[in-house]
Amino acid sequence: MRRFWLLFAQVVTVTLGVWFVAALLRPDLMPVPLQPWRQMPDRQAVAPANGSSPGALASVPPESAPRATGSYSEAAARSMPSVVNIYTTARVSPRERNPALDDPFFQFFFGDREPGGRGRGRNDGEPRQRPASLGSGVIVNAEGFIVTNAHVVDAAAQIEVALSDGRRAPATVVGSDPDTDLAVIKADLGNLPAISIGDTSKVRVGDVVLAIGNPFGVGQTVTMGIVSALGRSQLGVSAFENFVQTDAAINPGNSGGALIDIQGNLIGINTVIFSRSGGSQGIGFAIPAETVRQVMDQLIAYGKVVRGWLGVETQDLTRTLAESFGIGPAGGALIAGVVRGGPAEEGGIRPGDVVVAIEGKPVGDSSALLNVVAALKPGSSAAVTLVRERKELKVTVKVGTRPARRRG
Repeated sequence: MRRFWLLFAQVVTVTLGVWFVAALLRPDLMPVPLQPWRQMPDRQAVAPANGSSPGALASVPPESAPRATGSYSEAAARSMPSVVNIYTTARVSPRERNPALDDPFFQFFFGDREPGGRGRGRNDGEPRQRPASLGSGVIVNAEGFIVTNAHVVDAAAQIEVALSDGRRAPATVVGSDPDTDLAVIKADLGNLPAISIGDTSKVRVGDVVLAIGNPFGVGQTVTMGIVSALGRSQLGVSAFENFVQTDAAINPGNSGGALIDIQGNLIGINTVIFSRSGGSQGIGFAIPAETVRQVMDQLIAYGKVVRGWLGVETQDLTRTLAESFGIGPAGGALIAGVVRGGPAEEGGIRPGDVVVAIEGKPVGDSSALLNVVAALKPGSSAAVTLVRERKELKVTVKVGTRPARRRG
């Protein structure tokens, strides 16, 4: 019996071997030919128009093929033409020049030129030109108005913008607002692609965003990240802070560029990063589109921004102070001082009061108070809700005009 099973196993093995060799060499002789495995082509079964079999495969034209899942190419393509590169040149006085440039021996070989190749006559007393710096800007109006950071164009003697389509043109400053680090410049070019401005109130932490700019002058670049936080303030960057925080890579040269959502709408102007190395470390901040719209409208219309003012000095409440004043978890802003003869003093606000709401809008801290007051129209009356000696009361204050910020 054992010899019988051994013989049977050998016959089966030989038969399978012969069948396998025949299937490889002469598959046409086999009742079910073996088909080598292959990856199906990237095509879709569509009914051909020539009347052939409905099951035939037809190639899908590239333009109608579906986009790869997770691609943001359409949002980038929609917004990139609206982002420009900004080149600025600052003037310097002759006293700031390198003394070597006035040396006759140096001038004999190199001529009287500043870095950047612009020559000037000796002892002409005219300011010289510094080399160009790089930044970014966003076209917000087809007539040529461009929003950027104030620090990008500050003290610039000459400004030039370069569009993604290769066009270049000089630009002039329409207005600048150091309090928000925003500025509007204008380029005399026609048919400009203005960006669509989104609604910042609909932005949520975790939303995907794209940053567009010209980092390190390498050319227009798109980076991706998410919204890391909203309403960031007290960073010491500008007077009015309500930043959108993102981990999208933002580097030097991105300043003034666009932060967009996945529909291609502008939700912020990139302005500053936190970094120990000078490069992106995943903590960048953008001025929200709501603030950008308010500031640019006033700069375009009046060349400056007019804000409300109460004439108070404030400080945030610590937990201990809040408990001593009888303030709940909603918080408030402690009045540390008032300007003599200012709107707050005339309206009855005293040092030691805690402002908890203005015109019905809650005030959580001193930064929120500053932003709410700035949005008030000068000359109007505002109802201020405050806590004094653990009792809530309301006073009416006539809003003043915020003094212009002094530079330097």
